[in-house]
Amino acid sequence: MTSVPEDAAGRSAPPARVIDILLTSLSALAAAGEADHACRLAGEACVALRHADPAASRRFDVLLHRLTRKLTW
Repeated sequence: MTSVPEDAAGRSAPPARVIDILLTSLSALAAAGEADHACRLAGEACVALRHADPAASRRFDVLLHRLTRKLTW
């Protein structure tokens, strides 16, 4: 049996496929003119996954930094 990483509160990390879907969705949201909203959600995901799945957290962090170039404020 494969174990699923958990954070300090005992919450398990989402499967890798779910992470891929969310990253793709946030990229599409930014491409549709909602870069600010996509950045906020990517930041929230990064923080939420920080302990349970550091590798996934890093992927959201990378996306967040890539999307900040699209911000207009």
